Amino acid sequence: MKKLLVRLAHQLDAIDEASLMSLWSEYATIVGRFEPTKQWEEATLIFSMIQAKRWKNQLFNYYWSLQTQGSAVAADLPEVLAPDFALEAENGTAKGAPGCRVLPFKPLL
Repeated sequence: MKKLLVRLAHQLDAIDEASLMSLWSEYATIVGRFEPTKQWEEATLIFSMIQAKRWKNQLFNYYWSLQTQGSAVAADLPEVLAPDFALEAENGTAKGAPGCRVLPFKPLL
């Protein structure tokens, strides 16, 4: 399973974000109109991959910016996370983060 996920990550990373973002509206529309079909499920996964690529690039740019600014925060990068992002500790709670709330998905149309 892990090898499959790594292969998928390599393939997704090989696609440029602009090409994926050109499909964002199409898949956001499909996902926003729920149908109990395999096509809807696949479209949802595709939409998630587009979002994942965008999020990865934003996170990368955030850390890159910290490093290039010579920020004192950059020295602690493994412990410092992007705003609104927290890793779960071993007990299942967010490390150093207050309780959080889940926001409902609202597609942009």
